[in-house]
Amino acid sequence: MSRSVLIIEDEGDFADVMAMNLRRASLDVRVARTGEAGLREARHRRPDIVLLDLMLPDLPGTEVCRRLKQDPFTREVPVIMVTARGEDVDRIVGFELGADDYVVKPVVMRELVLRVQAVLRRAHQATTEEGTLSLEVGPIRIDGPAHRVFVNGREVSLTALEFRLLATLASAVDRVMSRETLLDRVWGIQADIETRTVDTMMKRLRDKMGSAGNLLETVRGVGYRLRGPEPSKTAG
Repeated sequence: MSRSVLIIEDEGDFADVMAMNLRRASLDVRVARTGEAGLREARHRRPDIVLLDLMLPDLPGTEVCRRLKQDPFTREVPVIMVTARGEDVDRIVGFELGADDYVVKPVVMRELVLRVQAVLRRAHQATTEEGTLSLEVGPIRIDGPAHRVFVNGREVSLTALEFRLLATLASAVDRVMSRETLLDRVWGIQADIETRTVDTMMKRLRDKMGSAGNLLETVRGVGYRLRGPEPSKTAG
């Protein structure tokens, strides 16, 4: 059975082009022209992924995403925001609401199909991979089976992608990972499409981690790493 995609987009021609390209990739596609129609369609038959415009005629796309993520029936459905709004603040808001990816118009359809396939693949694998992970790095404790993160004993609320990014870096403490490697391992994109997505997500993750955010280091010109605790000094 093919995976299902729900497109929530009011620009008819653009929605049709997206639908055509996704169907060519053997995906089952439905289209809703308004936010309310998209929410009804998602509740009627839960899709495997949602492509969501931010500028809809009735509801902001951010509100549609918020409702999808609050509804127990649809909260685990991955969301890719597809929008003309490409400022960093828009990306950060999108990721904060739980979006799995953010694509800025004008869209290269081949790229969009790759991103959809990548998110679907990661969503399928994530439960198994993350469900067995339990790590402690300095003040950070990652409880994979419960999908929870703690800093100095206090729980930090992370989206699924933020959790995956932190877990990926924590599984290789002190090792630098390039943006391309993180796109592959976290987003599942096996192509050099766009690295600002990683930078935006990293900024948001640092902010949420509070005092432990400084352990998420930028290695200029290379990528990112999670720095492990300094070895304790013994009295000599």
